[in-house]
Amino acid sequence: MKKYINLIKTLKLLTFIGASWCLNSSAQVLTDIQQKFNTYNQNTLQEKLFVHTDKSFYLAGEIIWFKIYDISEAQNKLVDASKVAYVEILDKNNAPILQGKINLENGTGNGSFYIPVSATSGNYKLRAYTNWMKNFSADKYFEKNITIINSQKEITLQTKEPVVADYDVQFFPEGGNLVSGLNSKIAYRAVGADGKGIDFTGAIVNRANDTIVRFKPHKFGIGTFIFKPEATNAYRAVLKVNGKTITKLLPAIAANGFAMQLSDAGTQLKVNISATTNNTGSVYLIAHTRQLITTAKTIDLTNGEGSFLIDKNKLGEGVTHITIFNGDKQPVCERLYFIRPKQKLAIDAAPDKSEYSTRKNVSVSVAAKNIGNTEGANLSMAVYRLDSLETSTPESIYTYIWLTSELKGNIESPEYYLNGTDDEAVDNLLLTHGWSKYNWNEVMQTQPAALKYLPEYDGHIITGKITNPKTTLSVPNNEVVMGVPGRRVQLYNSISDADGNFIFNTKNFIGPNEIVVQPRLEQDTLLKTQILNPFSEQYSSTPVSELVLPKQLYNSLQIHNLGMQVQNTFSGEKLKQQYTPLIDTTSSFNGAQIEYLTDNYTRFTTMEEVMREYIHEVLVSKPGGNFRFRVINQQYYMEKQPELIFDGVPIYNANTIIASDPLKVRKIDVVPAEYHKGKTAEYGLISYSTYKGDMGGVEINPHSLVIDYEGLQLNRDFFSPVYETEKQSASHLPDFRTVLYWAPDIYTDANGKANVNFYTSDQPGKYLGVVQGISASGKAGMQTFSFDVKPMVTP
Repeated sequence: MKKYINLIKTLKLLTFIGASWCLNSSAQVLTDIQQKFNTYNQNTLQEKLFVHTDKSFYLAGEIIWFKIYDISEAQNKLVDASKVAYVEILDKNNAPILQGKINLENGTGNGSFYIPVSATSGNYKLRAYTNWMKNFSADKYFEKNITIINSQKEITLQTKEPVVADYDVQFFPEGGNLVSGLNSKIAYRAVGADGKGIDFTGAIVNRANDTIVRFKPHKFGIGTFIFKPEATNAYRAVLKVNGKTITKLLPAIAANGFAMQLSDAGTQLKVNISATTNNTGSVYLIAHTRQLITTAKTIDLTNGEGSFLIDKNKLGEGVTHITIFNGDKQPVCERLYFIRPKQKLAIDAAPDKSEYSTRKNVSVSVAAKNIGNTEGANLSMAVYRLDSLETSTPESIYTYIWLTSELKGNIESPEYYLNGTDDEAVDNLLLTHGWSKYNWNEVMQTQPAALKYLPEYDGHIITGKITNPKTTLSVPNNEVVMGVPGRRVQLYNSISDADGNFIFNTKNFIGPNEIVVQPRLEQDTLLKTQILNPFSEQYSSTPVSELVLPKQLYNSLQIHNLGMQVQNTFSGEKLKQQYTPLIDTTSSFNGAQIEYLTDNYTRFTTMEEVMREYIHEVLVSKPGGNFRFRVINQQYYMEKQPELIFDGVPIYNANTIIASDPLKVRKIDVVPAEYHKGKTAEYGLISYSTYKGDMGGVEINPHSLVIDYEGLQLNRDFFSPVYETEKQSASHLPDFRTVLYWAPDIYTDANGKANVNFYTSDQPGKYLGVVQGISASGKAGMQTFSFDVKPMVTP
């Protein structure tokens, strides 16, 4: 009996130890997931860009004006991280028709594109990203649909009714998987060729043509139904749209796996987990909002079932990602939940009148109301003519930050979800546009993943590769130099890495340039350098919708086209004019150079005489018949030849310098000291600058790579005539502007107020003003105003 009692005690103890071990093991798994998630986010700053454009409908020959906001995903505030944004206009085949590198300062920047007259009519995608964002999915890039019409080419107007092929129907199981024998909520989305939701009735039928469930969309062609699939059967959806029948297969049914269902339980969310028989044990839930874990829990499944409860008060505003992991720390289900944000920038914007004549002053008062006294708001404003062409609702930075940027694909009327109370529509949207923001394989790695693209903290980074053309192999640990021919010395050095890649960290590299890239040619003249494409070569999965132009738009197009042509004829130069912004043009040598202005000295006819007679810091010799320079450093001559630069281009042969024409050289700078550029050391420097900055007849080494390379985009000011006097108002120069005003940088004062003024054009009609932006604390908002312009009445 005593032995029996001891046996019972031992079994109880073992059971307790086993249960404790299981609990500790589960807790360790959950902790490990959280730690790796946090570590990943600490090492990978997440940016998101928002682009405010002046409008969405353009004609070839017009200008697209835009402002960029660079926002921290974690805090929804402007972030002063990347100094360059890449903006592109892509056609339906993802081919760029316009590209630009835009300078960012303190989290914002602005630019413009002149649409070439060669552009084809169609819908296009404007996208923006930073170099750092290229490390992640292209679905995180900012994207916006715009329309471009080339009125100089034949335009196809809509003449036919949509056909079945014009409709796109997709199904999305909640949690991501359709699993045999497990009850699932299935979301669906059906859109037309224009990307907008359609109305229809539908049914799910099985292999025997039995109807399993009927459904109808709730809003914007989106809805849900409940369905339990069986792997031994086959299912298809049959939709009736405008008298047409569309048939679509459901997603593949997995024989094993997990399913999740989220439901609202008052102050809590209930997440039910179902699993097939071979998926037992512990499962883990991680809920995170803007890179911050708000809830982490674990449960043991009982008979393949289990539930989590999440306190809503612990979730952050905006989109929360809820991910379920199995015992192997693999994500098996994921879905999104949304809490409407309360923090919003309240903007008041009102013109001083509701109606104006042509060529009259419009004064608009702007006020940011709910910000701190010293906070201020960074705003942008566009004022354009409303007509049948410009019908789209302007996208709001507020909507983008809190909703659109967190979802995938085009979203019809995103403001409906934030401004309304239709929770069912919001949840349906999350189910059809939700996606995993993380590559969990990368997150769960023991060591942080190596990221290919560097953040551009100081300026544009030019990347390239050096190879040996004989072997086609990359060349590691080799110095590469880039020069920019011209009056301003721009010289950059780099050392290639193990794969032959090199980078040049440029600063104030602006406008179109010719660059000369070469390895240290005295080391090897056969090596080949190439410059890589700085623009992203990955693309989102969101297609560009087909252009649909109803016939009734023809008259509006004609009027718009006339106005565009008049503006380009009479004000084209002012519209297209670009200029270089003010930059620091002080010497690249940080004041360490000794400057010789050749006009202050006797003008010798050979460069050898110049170097020997009055460049006292340089010793000229000719060992073995070849010239050689050495720079004196205080009391001694350095052994190696200094770096030689001619109009910004490195020259590695002193004979070339000696052969140059000294009468074309305006200035010679000498740095009589050893100095370091990145990982390279130079034994002094001699720089020659010609009067014209055109190399003065000196030939660039034929082994160098010489290419045109576009730096940061040049500035362009928005052209807006002023009609302050009667003489100006009576000018016979036509003014057919449809965009009256564009201001990318409006800053409110200490009282949160600002005032802007502009003039109406000769184009009567209704005009819409759009003001939007963000405060220092991260409150974002948009406001619109309107007014009418009436033709001037002549007495």
